Amino acid sequence: MEKTNFLLRLKLQKGLGYVKMLQIASQLDDEQVSIQKLKQMTLPLAVKEAGIAAFKSEKFGKVIKRIKKQCQVISFFDDDYPEQLRQIYQPPLILFARGDIALLQKRIVTIVGSRQATAYSQQVLAQLVPNLVKHDIVIASGLAKGVDVLAHRATLQNRGQTIAVVGNGLNHYYPMVNHNTQEKIVQQGLILSEYLPDTPPRPFRFPERNRILAGLAESTIVTEAKEKSGSLITANLALQENRNVYAVPGPITSPLSAGPNKLIAAGANPITDFKLNERFDN
Repeated sequence: MEKTNFLLRLKLQKGLGYVKMLQIASQLDDEQVSIQKLKQMTLPLAVKEAGIAAFKSEKFGKVIKRIKKQCQVISFFDDDYPEQLRQIYQPPLILFARGDIALLQKRIVTIVGSRQATAYSQQVLAQLVPNLVKHDIVIASGLAKGVDVLAHRATLQNRGQTIAVVGNGLNHYYPMVNHNTQEKIVQQGLILSEYLPDTPPRPFRFPERNRILAGLAESTIVTEAKEKSGSLITANLALQENRNVYAVPGPITSPLSAGPNKLIAAGANPITDFKLNERFDN
């Protein structure tokens, strides 16, 4: 059995979370997986038995065929898997995608910020995004309300390429108000998730998603964000992975400037003009 199909079976197997999947995946050394090789692995008995059960399951074959009709499946072992993402702590073992997966091999910048974004973020993105698009840089974000969807829309309006990393399965639209934008991204960009297609959105999945946003990109930009927010989680994850972090400074009277200003005080690069691409080229 091919490793990608086997990892997908592990994803479907009840009782196997990320850590246990990783225990099995770390011992996959050949292109093909067999029962004999699974039995020879040095694993806790319960993990080994779950892996064998996933391999043998007859029902999983039909489920996998259905999933592959709905979206593309990329595993950690595939050539299409983005190299930047391989390097992070706890990289996703399986990715589900709709759209142009070739974008995963291009230069990517992640843009994140508050769900309650003001006109300030919109004005900044209206000038910043076209400059990045002009230099063939792919814009990634999380398709949430506020800055995320503004970044996606600005990219699409400027005929750029964008990647949306979502915290739910690809068969869901969340938030529903972004339904049309999500469909446009499928046609002109890429939607990406580490969750099985029918997985509904849940609050704990969005912080998990943030590590992918941080890991995909060479740089992360934060526009507006509160001092404690998901955007700062993404920025901190990017810092941990030794990526560039940029922040848009704002008035100290605005709660939504507290996050970027704090990042700048901690050493993030302040965005003081719209020629960010020149810094990327240095």
